[in-house]
Amino acid sequence: MRIQTNVNEGNMGFQIAPMIDVVFVIMLFFMVMAGAVKVENELNTTLPGTAATDSPTDMPDEQIINIAEDGTVSLNEEPYDSPTSKDLPNFTATLMRLKQASDASKTPTVITIVSNPQAKYSRTIDVLDALARVKIDNVTFTVSEEE
Repeated sequence: MRIQTNVNEGNMGFQIAPMIDVVFVIMLFFMVMAGAVKVENELNTTLPGTAATDSPTDMPDEQIINIAEDGTVSLNEEPYDSPTSKDLPNFTATLMRLKQASDASKTPTVITIVSNPQAKYSRTIDVLDALARVKIDNVTFTVSEEE
């Protein structure tokens, strides 16, 4: 007995049912994920811009104190006192006049201390003590640039 096999039995043609199943699964995925998307709300913020003023605005004048490697203290490139002076009397008197002038003009006194990386820390403390004696508290620190 001989069984006849048809050569075309393996080729069943284009099947539409699996394709519809895949499309429905993809559509179901997107429908579920659409509900999980968070809506972005618009935040009403005002960005900084320019402001109009009636009178000219005075900008605070920055004073720079340099502390050299040898301990020399200078204010705006003018040296004060000796490198060994701990109390810095001339420097403190100049700072006092600077503070009084700033208070009279109603502008803040802005001080930047530029210290050489090799300068002794105790010299920086001496300068801070002088600033504290004249009640200047708006102080920033930086180090000198290596050339």
